[in-house]
Amino acid sequence: MSIAREISSYLPYLRRFSRALNGSQAGGDAYVLATLEALIADTAVFDRSLPPRIAIYRLFLSMWTSTNPEQSFRGSAREMSAVDANLDALTPLSRQAFLLNTVEGFSLDDVALILNRPVSEASALVEQAGREIAEQVATSVLIIEDEPIIALDIESMVQELGHDVIGIARTHKEAVATVMARRPGLVLADIQLADGSSGLEAVNEILQSINVPVIFITAYPERLLTGDKPEPAFLITKPFQPEAVKAAISQALFFDRRAGRKVA
Repeated sequence: MSIAREISSYLPYLRRFSRALNGSQAGGDAYVLATLEALIADTAVFDRSLPPRIAIYRLFLSMWTSTNPEQSFRGSAREMSAVDANLDALTPLSRQAFLLNTVEGFSLDDVALILNRPVSEASALVEQAGREIAEQVATSVLIIEDEPIIALDIESMVQELGHDVIGIARTHKEAVATVMARRPGLVLADIQLADGSSGLEAVNEILQSINVPVIFITAYPERLLTGDKPEPAFLITKPFQPEAVKAAISQALFFDRRAGRKVA
């Protein structure tokens, strides 16, 4: 089987990982593109002794860590300022390990293979990132989710991180009204809402009024990771793991602060 066929199903998730590291769609996708270009130029860089998913993430991170910050990829004009502001925030090893383990679902053994580190070090890195995340400054959070049980689960995770949930909206109209009444510092949004309205449309309307980081939660991430249009930098797949949600929240707030925005 060709390398292209081996890795094709993993590329949407690699883009998600890259965006979480970089803090933007365009910047994250640019690193994935550079990885694919390196692979096309020399297939020997792809370690066939490893499972394909592990091999492509390992190749991606070797590209990421070898990039000169002064030559980092830039996003679109809309995202340029945030990417420029984050040049000093290239991801430390602990956050790479944490995201690989919590958001991408790799075992510690797999994380160690991707980072080319002993398993004991990979475990220590994940724990270190967890401690750093616990130090995040609290903010206010709006949850846009029409399933009550899922909404309560998310609310619990948000509160465990020390954040305040200002509301749970089940429809587009409720979401916009809540934002107008109490401006949140973070939005967690599902795509399909109770009345058939779109969480994506609700978020787009919200972003016309306030500048706030958004994390999308969906059972169909490939619908938002097509590469054809503006897409979310932070995306959680249903069914989700609690640690994945917590990691995405911390990443979103990390880049929001690095970009110089004030979180309510």
